[in-house]
Amino acid sequence: MKNTLIAVIGPTGTGKTDYSIALAKHFGCEIISADSRQFFKGLNIGAAPPTTIQLNEVPHHFVGFLPLEEYYSASLFERDVLSLLPSLFEKNNIVILTGGSTLYVDAICNGMDDIPDIDPKIREKYIDKYKNEGIEGLRIALKLLDPVHYEKVDLKNYKRIIRALEICDTTGKPYSSFLTGEKKQREFDILKVGIKRPRKELYDRIDNRVDKMIVDGLEHEAKTLLPFRGRNSLETVGYKEFFGFFDGQYDFAKTVELIKRNSRRYAKRQMTWWGRDQEINWFETDENSTIVNFTENLLNKK
Repeated sequence: MKNTLIAVIGPTGTGKTDYSIALAKHFGCEIISADSRQFFKGLNIGAAPPTTIQLNEVPHHFVGFLPLEEYYSASLFERDVLSLLPSLFEKNNIVILTGGSTLYVDAICNGMDDIPDIDPKIREKYIDKYKNEGIEGLRIALKLLDPVHYEKVDLKNYKRIIRALEICDTTGKPYSSFLTGEKKQREFDILKVGIKRPRKELYDRIDNRVDKMIVDGLEHEAKTLLPFRGRNSLETVGYKEFFGFFDGQYDFAKTVELIKRNSRRYAKRQMTWWGRDQEINWFETDENSTIVNFTENLLNKK
C-alpha cells in the first residue's frame, strides 16, 4: 500500500485523541498533532493535550514543543511536517494526523500558498496597534494596503487582519497577491476520517470537559500564564475568559459559562469549515462499527 496519511478530524470534544490512539495502536504507527494550542509548553489543562499515559502509549509529534512566546504559523507547520514525514513513512506506511485546528490540517492536506515568513517585530507592531486603536485601526490600515483582501477577510477577526497586514508590511505587496488557492500535490495518499456526534451529546461532552478542567486547576494555570498574556498562543478559549475574570469583568460562574459557550461556538465553526470538504469520510460515533473497522474498510476501497 502507498504511504498514507490518515487525517482524523472533527470538532473539539468529539474524542479525536482516543480514536487516533486506537488507530495508531492498530496500525503500529505514530501520531502528528495538528492542534495549534497543543504545540506550546505549559498549556497542560486548557489545551487538553494527550496525557502522559497516552503519550507513552503511542509516539506523538508536535505536542508541547514550543515556548509560549515563539511565533509559529500554518506555513511553518507545513514545512516541518513535510520534513518529518519521510522518516515516519520509513518505519510504517501509515501515519496519523489529528487535531481540530482547521487551517493547520488544511496546510498538510492541501498545502499553503507560498507566503514569506515575517519579522516578529512587525507582528508586535500590529499587535500594539490593535491594543491602542482597536480593530477599527487595523481595518483602516488593511483597506489602505490591500483593498482586495479587505473585501474578503472576516473584519471581526483581528488575528486574520493582522496576518494580512504583517505580510503587506514585510513584502511591500498586497497579501491578496500571494493567495492562489492552488492545491498542492503530495507524494503520499491522504485519507480523511471525520468524527461526528449528535449535537446535544457533543455539547454535553464539551460542558463536562470544561467542568473537569476547572476541577483540575484551569484557573491557577491561567494565573501562572498572565505574564504571557497577549501572546498568540494564549488567544484561545479558556485562557481569555479567565484573563477577563482576573480583570474583574465578570464573576467566576460567568467565566465558566463563557468558556462553555465559546467552546460550543468554536465546535460549530469547525463543523461549518469541514462541512464543505467532500473528501471527509464521516464516522458516526453511535454506529456499531469501531473506528478501526471503519478506517480499514476505507483503506481497502482505495
